[in-house]
Amino acid sequence: MSEASRGKDVLATLDEHVPTSFYWKLTLLATVGGFLFGYDTANIGSVLNFVPYELSDLATGYLVAGASLGAAVGAFFAGPLTDKFGRKSLLVADAGIYAAGAILSAVAWNVEVLLIARTLIGLAVGADSAIATAYIAEYAPKNRRGALSILQQWMITVGIFVSYVIAFVVLRAMPQHTSTVDWRLILGLGAIPALLALVLRTQMPESPRWLLKQGRFDDVRKAVAQLGHEVTTEQIRASAQATLTPPEQEGEQKRSRIRDWTPGVRRALIVVVVFFVFQQITGINVPFYYGPRILDPYFGGGSEVDAATLAVGVTAIMAAVNVIATYFAFRFIDRIGRRRLAIAGFTGMAVFILVGAIGDGLLAGIAKIIVVLIALDFFIASFAVGVGGTGWLIQGEVFPTAVRGRAAAIGATADWLANFALILLFPIWTSAIGLSWVMVCFAALCLMAVAFVAAYLPETKGLSVEQITEVFTKAASAGVLARPKRLHGQDETQQKTG
Repeated sequence: MSEASRGKDVLATLDEHVPTSFYWKLTLLATVGGFLFGYDTANIGSVLNFVPYELSDLATGYLVAGASLGAAVGAFFAGPLTDKFGRKSLLVADAGIYAAGAILSAVAWNVEVLLIARTLIGLAVGADSAIATAYIAEYAPKNRRGALSILQQWMITVGIFVSYVIAFVVLRAMPQHTSTVDWRLILGLGAIPALLALVLRTQMPESPRWLLKQGRFDDVRKAVAQLGHEVTTEQIRASAQATLTPPEQEGEQKRSRIRDWTPGVRRALIVVVVFFVFQQITGINVPFYYGPRILDPYFGGGSEVDAATLAVGVTAIMAAVNVIATYFAFRFIDRIGRRRLAIAGFTGMAVFILVGAIGDGLLAGIAKIIVVLIALDFFIASFAVGVGGTGWLIQGEVFPTAVRGRAAAIGATADWLANFALILLFPIWTSAIGLSWVMVCFAALCLMAVAFVAAYLPETKGLSVEQITEVFTKAASAGVLARPKRLHGQDETQQKTG
């Protein structure tokens, strides 16, 4: 038996263990969906100008934003399915659905098939986004849960970057085949990591907390053993008795499910949903979905393919900034905390998108290009450090095990619906008031997000997922406008035991 597990119940063993290399490998595998999410976000922007089919305005909008709508549906239905069938089985299925969608995209023989493929991809990445961080939160040690969970956001940024690099290389290598081979290859290559994930995810352990909730004690012991701990069946039963109410004491099952949605859970869900909406409507995905199209006029003067390729390359640089900045979120999320990073991130976004608005509206020539590109890079960096990973992290950690899958799915659904709405309406919005004023609107929304986070998001670093539930329960009992506090004495306790 490992030292960490001696004299402790199963949940304490999981919460206090130092992550091994297996934890990091498992988390990377769990967040492959994040990579696919990022890859899909970027590849449609790269090929949009080269798809040879005649597209109506509605079809064009759905081609870009339709995957987000499919993702909202996938995320919504993933919640009850993952609470019933487990986290692992859904993660395996998601990888298979994405692979099918990517392959269908590559061989699409008309626009209808391409739109169906985009919808399949959306279903897969949406379901995965609802499950991955919930799965991670259920095995991650409490003092490293932030770093492990933020790998979801890091994988998204890596997927965006890789997609733009691949697009740039393919377009530069075969500029004469942009409307035949290139766009199909860029879309279809996403099937490779999806197929690898399909195979490797079958070897993942199921979530110990989910298994414990189901009363599958032998499977709990096996899952915990895969994570590097040896625990006895007696310890597992003691953990279940200490943390779960036996089904026979819950009464009728439907009433039990209703009671799981306590005022504290509902408050946590509102916080996550609003945070996710702000995460999207403040504009972060506009540079990645529409970057090449927005930047294309800045690099006019050559051929259409050369200008588009250069715009893709510049957008790839923005994606690289996103990857690098997310590393700092990974480093600081468990030190500085979720709340302070989120406030700093939204504040930075507001400042730099205003700089971009000034550059786009008042400058011209090289000065305009330099100011706008630098402003967008710092806007993206601010999001990556303080906002992107924080959203996915709180989605996974603030709900109790009984409803974590469903609640996380509702949060992910809100995220995707907000993303869909913004991406669909952005061209109309820009045509109506101009890009500069759209940027000003984004800045105002960022400041609104700062006010919301300051008022309603508690600091949850260093708390177990069970303790976080208690924080929201106390805030709910204190009233609608009450600002949730950390558990009294938690910091001091951590210092004594750390």
